[in-house]
Amino acid sequence: MIKVGIIGATGYAGAEIVRLLQGHPEAEVVWYGSRSYIDEKYSSIYGNLFKLIDAKCMDDNMDKLSDEVDVIFTATPQGLCASLVNETILNKVKIIDLSADFRLKDVSVYEKWYKIEHKAPEFIKEAVYGLCEINRDKIKNARLIANPGCYTTCSILTAYPLIKEGLIEPDTLIVDALSGVSGAGRGAKVANLYCEVNESCKPYGVATHRHTPEIEEQLGYAAGKEMVINFTPHLVPMNRGILATEYATLVKKDGKLPNESDIRAAYEKYYKDEYFIRLLDEGVYPETRWVECSNYVDIGFKIDERTGRIIMMGAIDNLVKGAAGQAVQNMNIAFGLKESMGLEIVPCFP
Repeated sequence: MIKVGIIGATGYAGAEIVRLLQGHPEAEVVWYGSRSYIDEKYSSIYGNLFKLIDAKCMDDNMDKLSDEVDVIFTATPQGLCASLVNETILNKVKIIDLSADFRLKDVSVYEKWYKIEHKAPEFIKEAVYGLCEINRDKIKNARLIANPGCYTTCSILTAYPLIKEGLIEPDTLIVDALSGVSGAGRGAKVANLYCEVNESCKPYGVATHRHTPEIEEQLGYAAGKEMVINFTPHLVPMNRGILATEYATLVKKDGKLPNESDIRAAYEKYYKDEYFIRLLDEGVYPETRWVECSNYVDIGFKIDERTGRIIMMGAIDNLVKGAAGQAVQNMNIAFGLKESMGLEIVPCFP
């Protein structure tokens, strides 16, 4: 049985890890870390776990925690994990960090976009970017796994095969993405109050959103060169979900555009055997309601012959595949378990 500690267990992503691991046959949460609720019963904060969890919340003492568990999930704001991690801890446990502290390989890019000093740059090179479907071979032996962001998971997986196969021009990529309000976290913010969000939709972080360099870096590896994209996120009045709609110019070969079969073959080359990626039938497009509370990624596409561009669409649950589910998937890979263990959850509807 894998002993699990969670720092940030009372935030949305941390609580989702707790929920998922309740159904995991090989893992057990033994440390519910939370600065805000120390010594309070966990089930008093999340009533859905009443009579399921009797434990009380503990602190975020990573040194002590590393002596008691096999893996630590840090579902915390940017900067905290980097300020706590050290070589002694990494020699004792695996860390799966849900913040952005170790996602970007250039510390100057991290500090520019996140506006904070990186406290542990010596571990950036070692950290493995935990996008399971692309990096699982590296994840297997990693001590430090950087769990990808929610927007980035959806955006990267939706475009990756077509960039990798040279079917689209990388620098023409435009990503418009919509997210449910839980993506902003559980902290109280005026902009996220019911009356501020309900019956409205708004763009935010226009040309400045912090997931932009993460998408550019990872898709740049697929393209074999540095990429610059347009990424615009939008907040929509729903609890969960991300829908990314992406546009790019198709690459002509022998004077002809790729057709439906060419595009589908590229997706199937990379995703045919991926349990959590569902390539939809022709003419069927992703909807967030069909992935809710699950670890699935639904992908669809449409070629626009009139403009010579392709429209790619992806949908995920931002708290599951976009955060906690992917973190558990990373844990499964890192400990040699069946990758889908504890995650074979049918999406819920309505």
